[in-house]
Amino acid sequence: MHVRRLAVTAAAAAALVLPLAVPGHAAAPSRTSAPAAALKYDVTITRTENGTPHILAKDWKSLGYGYGYAFAQDNICVMADDYVTVDAQRSYFFGPNGTYSQRGNSTTPNNLNSDVFWQGVIDDKRVTKLAALPPPQGPKPELKMLAAGYVAGYNRYLADVGGSQGVTDPTCQGKPWVRPITIDTAYRRFYQLQLLASQSVAIDGIGSATPPSPTQPAGSTLPTGDPAQVAGQLADTFKTLAIGSNAVAVGKAGTADKTHGLLLGNPHFPWLGTERFYQAQLTIPGVVNVEGASLYGVPLVLIGHTDSVAWSHTVSTAFRFTPYQLTLVPGSPTSYLYDGKVMPMTSQTVTVHTSPTKTVTRKLWYTKFGPVFTTLEGIPLPWTDATAFTMRDGNANGLGLLVNHFFDVDRAQSTLQVLDILKKYQGIPWVNTIVSDRNGQALYADIGSIPNVPDDLAHSCDTALGAATFLALGLPVLDGSRSACEWRNDPDATQPGHFGPSHMPYLLRDDYVTNSNDSYWLANPKQPLTGFARIIGDTDTARALRTRIGLIMTQDIVDHGGFTRQKMQDMVFSDRQYAAELTRDALVGVCDSMLGVAPSTSSGAVPLGNACTVLAQWDLKEDPDSRGALLWRRWWAHVIVSAAVKTVQPWLTPFSSSDPVHTPNTLNVALPLVRTALGDAIVDLDNAHIALDAPLSVAQYSTKDGEKIPIPGGPGTYGDFNAINVVWNPTTGYAEPPHGSSYVQVVTWHDATGCPDVATILTYSLSSNPASPYYADQTKMFSKKQWATERFCADTIAAHTVSSKRLTSSSVSGSTPATEPPKRPTVTPPGGSLAATGLDATLGGVALSLLGGAFVARRRTRV
Repeated sequence: MHVRRLAVTAAAAAALVLPLAVPGHAAAPSRTSAPAAALKYDVTITRTENGTPHILAKDWKSLGYGYGYAFAQDNICVMADDYVTVDAQRSYFFGPNGTYSQRGNSTTPNNLNSDVFWQGVIDDKRVTKLAALPPPQGPKPELKMLAAGYVAGYNRYLADVGGSQGVTDPTCQGKPWVRPITIDTAYRRFYQLQLLASQSVAIDGIGSATPPSPTQPAGSTLPTGDPAQVAGQLADTFKTLAIGSNAVAVGKAGTADKTHGLLLGNPHFPWLGTERFYQAQLTIPGVVNVEGASLYGVPLVLIGHTDSVAWSHTVSTAFRFTPYQLTLVPGSPTSYLYDGKVMPMTSQTVTVHTSPTKTVTRKLWYTKFGPVFTTLEGIPLPWTDATAFTMRDGNANGLGLLVNHFFDVDRAQSTLQVLDILKKYQGIPWVNTIVSDRNGQALYADIGSIPNVPDDLAHSCDTALGAATFLALGLPVLDGSRSACEWRNDPDATQPGHFGPSHMPYLLRDDYVTNSNDSYWLANPKQPLTGFARIIGDTDTARALRTRIGLIMTQDIVDHGGFTRQKMQDMVFSDRQYAAELTRDALVGVCDSMLGVAPSTSSGAVPLGNACTVLAQWDLKEDPDSRGALLWRRWWAHVIVSAAVKTVQPWLTPFSSSDPVHTPNTLNVALPLVRTALGDAIVDLDNAHIALDAPLSVAQYSTKDGEKIPIPGGPGTYGDFNAINVVWNPTTGYAEPPHGSSYVQVVTWHDATGCPDVATILTYSLSSNPASPYYADQTKMFSKKQWATERFCADTIAAHTVSSKRLTSSSVSGSTPATEPPKRPTVTPPGGSLAATGLDATLGGVALSLLGGAFVARRRTRV
């Protein structure tokens, strides 16, 4: 048993939930409050190295309170911006013509379209109703307490600093949109994440969908192109989604000690916005003890470990929605045919504030399947006189299933328990799950909210567009005019229209399983998974280069002594460039044969200079000091683009299902594009004023406080396991990393200590606030491929404590936020102050009452 005593200090403020007036600004649409019973909170936030908060609480509401407070301390600006989104107020604060980045799905919705979408969610009380359902469809009572505590803790921090004026992050200091939140706002953030890979990819298309005017001429049902063209555009778009991941679960047969399991979690998520990870430990002694990371605004660990089990996630290839293509009634574009009967669409009128005095009113349109939309991932799917598209979303009704899943996983102690939880809820919205445990059992599973569209249903019900999209990317577009094309039902499914666990892939092994965003097929090549619906993923097709290098490295270590924590750390940051391993030597041969010049697309013949030598001497890695990585990377970028345009393969040896890990391979040096791409690469570097032999650090870095911090890694699509997916700027080189390796954890166990043995790194650091000491520290560590030693057990936390703060509240002043912002804002004179709210007196009284409770000793045990 690990025990420590904490010296704690008293907090000096109550949690207030008052909309703050900001000098110089008209009052925004407010989040109002309803009276509620007094709540009591008692929680200690202990920070260790790199700022990691270890939150020790007496109950669930106190746990949420501590998490909300700590999280707001570190990331108030980023989260407040997103709460504006789910409160349908982006147009009000940032203008109706602006856009914002949903970095988790690579879309940039228009503010007004987004507000219309979210105002529809608010007006129909969709999330409120989902949260009110009894478990398992709705959240468990403990989760509701956790969420209420989170809201109060977030608001408590804002009250403690004196509102937005007291926020130290200059990004949002004094901004009127930094305000207390309501419980409904918090739940809508959960719902936003749930819809990330379904309705959220069509927000612009849903928010702006308008019936065709009577004067619009009749024409093609797909005026933007034929089905194959549209399918190709969608396939290209979905292949370039911003989020991805690696995960490896090693069983006891694959570890060096042959006794315990080991897990790598390596999500490749955005470095900006709210789809970042926040690391924390959540503890209620004897009830829960979990450490890891969650996406912003979620007071649960989503990737992490308990005492005896560890898990991670990778983005799944399974679609969680299907479009339905409607056959419209002639002369009535808001009516459609269903089994020969006329079905009227329904509409919802919503009003959005674009300023204190202006509003915009629009209609949202719905069918029996779901909302009508006119774009998908930015690809137009127009609403014409003959047809329209509507979306059935497998994630739309599963809010409770999602949060209950993670609530239970955060208390699980074995791989089999996690598998049972996956089957019980099927609440995972868009990811695979990879698990290992203390006893050495490894699991891969894609069990979640997947539409029950088996292949025979897709083939019989796909429209012409659906046949093309199903072939190109596995997404059916079903005929909405026939009841026979409804999703099917499985008796073991948690929701109607979803596959049950018996029809979804999973694999238990004692050596290893892994996933790097390809389908389930080769979770372990020794036991391929087959026989599942195409909507879940494909088989017998070429795997991505990142998948292949991951499988190669994993199998090699298993075959040569097995994994230790250090070996896994070395593997994930080895920065081998697999495509270069397959092509570099052949490229050098081509370069040497070119007699000093190379053709280029735009600049004619260009001198090779020392290009051949640089490539030959390159170490085939993408470390900050690797010379030649930039030249090769630009060459390969031109090769794959040119090959795609010319519809040729750069490989001589094609893919073979009998050797899927190592094929295709062997560069086809006879292709003229191989030479032209080298000339284009030289031109690229010259235009960006980068020497051919410049180290990677010259062009790949993250800027923090004006300091350029070199970033290791490279594009995952090129075969770097440590994916850093940067975008080339023709005049300056690579831009700041938008996404890639983010929260990385390696977890294993040893009997000698009993405590999980964990190394982590949060690549962009814990805090988004430039004024925080935790803004750049881990980024600098990542630059040097250094890791943080996680502090999980009580004695190690005590030995590495940086700060400790106890938060208590015997009675919450004001009220607990409960209701929605009013639809029509009231404009109040500027110049409101904290004193005018009575805040000063309240804080002073609470401070005096709490000071007598300072230095309370608390006992903490490892549960």
